[in-house]
Amino acid sequence: MLLALQQAEEAFKLGEIPVGAVAVQGEALIARAHNEKELRQDSTAHAEILAIQRAAQHLARWRLDDVTIYCTLEPCSMCAGAMINARIKRLVYGSRDEKAGAAGSVIDLVRYPGLNHMVEVTPDVLGPESTLLLKRFFAQLRDRDTFKGEDVT
Repeated sequence: MLLALQQAEEAFKLGEIPVGAVAVQGEALIARAHNEKELRQDSTAHAEILAIQRAAQHLARWRLDDVTIYCTLEPCSMCAGAMINARIKRLVYGSRDEKAGAAGSVIDLVRYPGLNHMVEVTPDVLGPESTLLLKRFFAQLRDRDTFKGEDVT
């Protein structure tokens, strides 16, 4: 999870919403990613999606039923859907997302019994650290927007 948090810090430095994700098979790190929505101008470039794509490329297969995804923020419905489709074995996340979380906060898509796959979930791992980084980012964003166009000298 510390590696996912490092990825989130990289996103923060780039002006991206600070979410990081890593994919692990057994004890081996096979992929790492952070949000790249602004960089790519792509609404689907979430850390989790990129980590899944890179893990699949690394393993040369789309079924990732022996892979754990660690991410700093509870996945949205798009990312949760990708985890289900990739057959991700386990999800470990940091901060709960009370507005868009799809692993138990708003909906529980990854464990929905009517779907063809359910993901094992471990929430709140390094949650305070993940939350603090997100709060710092949005506070900085609000401060920047507050002073945009104003002479603050």
